[in-house]
Amino acid sequence: MQRITVVGGGFAGLVAAVTCAEAGARVRLLEAHHTLGGRARATAGPYVAHDGPHVLYRDGPWWRWLAGRDLIGRSSGVPLSGLAGFRFRHGGRLRRTPPAALLPVLARRRRSAPVDVDFRTWISHRHGEAAASAASNLMGVATFDADPGRLSAAFVWPRLLRVFAPSPPARYLTGGWNGLIDRLAAYARTLGVTIETGARVTELPTPPVVVATTLDAAARLLGTALPAVPSGRAVLLDLAVRADCRDAFVVSDLDAAGWLERYTLPDPSLAPAGESLVQAQLPLLDGEGKAAGLARLEALVDLAVPGWRARTTWRRDGVANRRSGALDLPGHTWHDRPAVDRGDGVYLAGDLVAAPGLLSEVSFNSAVTAARLAVS
Repeated sequence: MQRITVVGGGFAGLVAAVTCAEAGARVRLLEAHHTLGGRARATAGPYVAHDGPHVLYRDGPWWRWLAGRDLIGRSSGVPLSGLAGFRFRHGGRLRRTPPAALLPVLARRRRSAPVDVDFRTWISHRHGEAAASAASNLMGVATFDADPGRLSAAFVWPRLLRVFAPSPPARYLTGGWNGLIDRLAAYARTLGVTIETGARVTELPTPPVVVATTLDAAARLLGTALPAVPSGRAVLLDLAVRADCRDAFVVSDLDAAGWLERYTLPDPSLAPAGESLVQAQLPLLDGEGKAAGLARLEALVDLAVPGWRARTTWRRDGVANRRSGALDLPGHTWHDRPAVDRGDGVYLAGDLVAAPGLLSEVSFNSAVTAARLAVS
């Protein structure tokens, strides 16, 4: 029976381990931290906060793979009250409807976008500067980038359609990512996977091996430099506040590519009864520090959650680096990222490597590819 080592216990590492084990391999998974999850790891209760949005898109392969193994667990969609609580910040004010210039952009769903032109230019030539600015900032939630319009149109356009008009709609997993990580780990163990936490790896294990870590950590293990991959950087603010039905559910910031979401509306389990858990994010500008970014972000919260300072029961803030996975600039596609197959039985998996998909789907797709190569 083939022996395969997986380094890293986030989504990519767990999926790779399961895929190898299902193919009949004996798998050992090594995770440096004392808990699994990687960047999907959330805080422990009673306030369960994540490093960014946490939904699953039902039209993608990641959802189908999980559903086929009965690993999704309980989930919920956007409640009707959530639709009523959707807001847009535009021109410094909150509004219930998007600006008129944005509507024709979203209406033409079937067109394809070019790889070698940036998204802002592509939209501007068809709908004007106002539409291009709004459509670009709409994608801050999926890129964590202060200027999503600078990215390849072929990268941004399909992601915009999937995030803002998914069919079927996205789902919130009850309890957040922590429960999904636990289910993945439990399923892996039933397949015979040996999982070791607190196991920091300083030398590359004997191949075949799947390295499902950050690119920097992978480069150290491989003893070689890996190409730099653009990724998002944003300031995050998590707040628990005493509940008030007047608070917005979602705010899409068309002025500065920010995002705010009240996650306890679809999933009340994320905070104690009578409290709302809100997360706001804002991409940092070039050279901008945490304090300046946080001040800009709090101005968004002031609009969406009136009087939040007096109602706050718990708070966490920080800077999220490389949280959006890879961002493709004009002239580049996912094929140009670091290859999964590094040769000599070594394979990479994660959200910055050469695999397609939206957000966590890149980790999933690269993990499945790496595992299939490893067992072959």
